[in-house]
Amino acid sequence: MKKRYIPEDTIKRLPVYLRNLLNLKKEGKKIVSSKEITFSLNILPVQFRKDLSYFGKFGKRGVGYDVDNLIKTLEKIIGIDRKIKVIVVGVGRLGSALIRYKGFSSMNMEIVGAFDNDQNKIGKKIEKIKIMSMDQMPEFLKKNKIKVGIICVPFDKAQKVAEHMVKSGIKAILNFAPTRLNLSKNMFVNYVDMASELGSLIFKLKNL
Repeated sequence: MKKRYIPEDTIKRLPVYLRNLLNLKKEGKKIVSSKEITFSLNILPVQFRKDLSYFGKFGKRGVGYDVDNLIKTLEKIIGIDRKIKVIVVGVGRLGSALIRYKGFSSMNMEIVGAFDNDQNKIGKKIEKIKIMSMDQMPEFLKKNKIKVGIICVPFDKAQKVAEHMVKSGIKAILNFAPTRLNLSKNMFVNYVDMASELGSLIFKLKNL
């Protein structure tokens, strides 16, 4: 059966909807409208409804969406209805900050391993996460059934690190290094270029 095409922008918005729904649940909301869900997201309600339509019919016209049910549905669609284990490679300032970041838990994700090639870091712990050598990665990934990794190394080290991660069993990478990775088409890679994003903001501010 041929998979239905889902726009990349739609996929990226799903976790945003989920995060906002979790916040609405904390506020005690039981039933919400598409307008309430998108109010603080700078996204039109019609876009939200269109994004959901790729996965079926949800909510009742004139009534709204059951918050708990929609949260469970989005978690299942995204694939985080079960705990997702993640590793970090490169335990500098950024890697260390990500290990300490508590926001992953709200998305049912947990950083369970950290790797570096700096002998001064190997063996130390950050938030109960022991820093391991790169040589320990294959066995650790296999034992813990981990498929997702985050790269936080300098740009000139990223390609070699990514190749090692792939050989060790990683299938999806979030890359913070400011460089494009040359990997198999079967690999899923997302990029976070903070300098580029900040530069874009400064350009917009300059041209107000």
